[in-house]
Amino acid sequence: MSQRTRPFAPTELGLPGPTGLDMARSFRDIRADPVAFLSGTAHRYGDLVAFPVPGPPVLLVNEPAQVTAILQTGARAWTKDTTQYRALRRVTGPGLLATAEPDWLQHRRLATPAFHRDRLAALSARVRALIARDAALMLNRQGAAVIDVAPVMDRISLTAMGTTLFSDDFEKLAPTLLTASRAASGAVVALGRSILPGARWLPSPTNARLLRARRSLAAASRSLVASRRRHSPRPNDAGDLLGLLLASSLNDEQVHSEIVTMMIAGHETVGAAMAWTLMLLAEHQSVQDAVRREANLGDASLSGSHSHLPLTRAVIDEALRLYPSAWVLSRRATQATRLADLDVPAGTQVIISPWLLHRHPAHWSDPETFRPDRFLDAPGRRASYLPFGQGPRLCIGREMTLGQMAIALQVILATHHVGLPQPWTRPRPEALVTIHPRGGMPLTLTHR
Repeated sequence: MSQRTRPFAPTELGLPGPTGLDMARSFRDIRADPVAFLSGTAHRYGDLVAFPVPGPPVLLVNEPAQVTAILQTGARAWTKDTTQYRALRRVTGPGLLATAEPDWLQHRRLATPAFHRDRLAALSARVRALIARDAALMLNRQGAAVIDVAPVMDRISLTAMGTTLFSDDFEKLAPTLLTASRAASGAVVALGRSILPGARWLPSPTNARLLRARRSLAAASRSLVASRRRHSPRPNDAGDLLGLLLASSLNDEQVHSEIVTMMIAGHETVGAAMAWTLMLLAEHQSVQDAVRREANLGDASLSGSHSHLPLTRAVIDEALRLYPSAWVLSRRATQATRLADLDVPAGTQVIISPWLLHRHPAHWSDPETFRPDRFLDAPGRRASYLPFGQGPRLCIGREMTLGQMAIALQVILATHHVGLPQPWTRPRPEALVTIHPRGGMPLTLTHR
């Protein structure tokens, strides 16, 4: 099928959608707040929308059955070779999160033992101790104080991820990794929205920021590998992700891509999700008190296996519904295919937003309200709930993330009461690679 240069009119597929003039008028709004733009688009045009862009169609898909068809049942017909993931690969290289290569499954199978439930469960006590150490250092030890919990949660999640996957708590690397990953996220988003996303040679501020972030992350990766080889007589036998990578047939470039991928994805998602979760608990004191009481029933496990803590898990699930870290996913059709009774050509790109699906009034009652009980009543996965994706590309770190969040909640609520500073206004969501609170998350922490 030949590549077209003129915009693909929504009416050619019989779909509603904005006109080219509408898109031009919305350009600044799209860049400033893409979540609000997508929400407004879905509200105006419905669950299947076509955008007028050059080349093959670009569709917004916000209907659970069609999302499942793309991500799960028909996943082989859809690839991650999209503008979004090409921009992300500029930072991570062909790592598990962003790669569209056919050998991604080989890489996933290689990494899977590092995420085995038994291995994660065995590390729970160590991770709990390190989170408690960081919380004691970074949160107030007496009285009450207003603290921006966003960077605290980033540091705590980095500690947990480093210990779990690399047997290193990243104490020395933390400042570099936190700064570089934040800069990389901003650059990736800017590239994804750029009219020239592939122009790496341009001396633009975005490319300059990206280059600095890549160099910092690459240096941290090399330092991690060198330290393992220097201090461990058998660096391949640690049983963690780093050992598995070093023992594999991957070349050095592929190893570093996987390390950088986990450095970014492994802590950013958890840190942001924890900040939003603490905010919701501060807004709902009775739920916070109930979670604190439930913590006395037993410790959460890093493996995510904490059935004796049903409310804690429900709170986490509900927080991830309202503030999913991965706010947007994208796929491109590798061949002509069917979607919602439509024939779509090869090259069609689809945009799927968990943010929209999780707040869809047809699939969730009272969708804007924090109600953890909805997951107590129906704990099973829903087609309209995908904070970790869906199908074969389901996030490999799902159980680890849930476990880290449960442990962090237990540790923090055991020593602190979380409240709202006055006057209180919720931070606006900032759509970077993950959803962050714009301007931070200042909450009142009172030592118990």
